[in-house]
Amino acid sequence: MSDPLAEFLARAAAGLSPDPPGPDDPTSNPRGDHSLDPDGTAVMPPPPHRRAAVLVPVVRRADGPSLILTMRAANLRDHSGQVALPGGKIDPTDPGPADAALREAFEEIGLLPAAVRLLGYLDPYLSGTGFLVTPVIGLVDSEVTLTPNPAEVADVFEVPFPILMDPERYRLRSRAWQGRERWFYALTYGERLIWGVTAGILNNLRERLYPETESGDVGRPAR
Repeated sequence: MSDPLAEFLARAAAGLSPDPPGPDDPTSNPRGDHSLDPDGTAVMPPPPHRRAAVLVPVVRRADGPSLILTMRAANLRDHSGQVALPGGKIDPTDPGPADAALREAFEEIGLLPAAVRLLGYLDPYLSGTGFLVTPVIGLVDSEVTLTPNPAEVADVFEVPFPILMDPERYRLRSRAWQGRERWFYALTYGERLIWGVTAGILNNLRERLYPETESGDVGRPAR
């Protein structure tokens, strides 16, 4: 019988970048929601892009890995009430994306950096608001205790990893935003909707770890 965590770690070692993308990497045309437009008319947010990082925290559970997500507090100015990965802007004092992601995860949900084993990086993802987000993948100690900061996080929950790695769950949706049609990936887990940058990053992770599961149904427009 296969070990789901061992399989995940093997795929992470093979599919993730061991080093973070540097400022001189060719990210002038990074992936983002703008690249999902079926008509190819979406406009990429112009540079300079603001640097950010998120932690993609995978935790060992008895029945296999899960991924930790947050629900942003309703009082926040940006993306209030949305499902998110812990993270934020890369400060000048942060040595790199991993340091920023771990700092933000501690500030948001009380996740101690020492409880996270860094596994690698995904390519940056460009948000519609001009943030170039570097996803940092980490394995979280199963015994960790999380303490959400109520000023930033309304809830913390986990999604079983196989659900997020299922290509059939990702659908391409659209809505009007700032006078144009914006396209984005979305998937549901129970009553929760995971969409936008968070869903785009998770889909990129799926493509890196499970390239053999690509399906023609992924990306089918839905409203």
